[in-house]
Amino acid sequence: MESLFILIPLSLLLVGLLAWILHWSVKSGQFDDLNGPGESILMDDDLPSPRKVSEDSQK
Repeated sequence: MESLFILIPLSLLLVGLLAWILHWSVKSGQFDDLNGPGESILMDDDLPSPRKVSEDSQK
């Protein structure tokens, strides 16, 4: 029973801390664009490097 006097306030403090962290992350824009970074990997805009012409092929 004495442990409940420690565990209940500790759990309330933990829940309050987690709620504050969630509120901060939503307010700072962490959840604004969830699909963009995942889709940006699929859109590869890199061009292949041009082939180097060797000196032997020019002769």
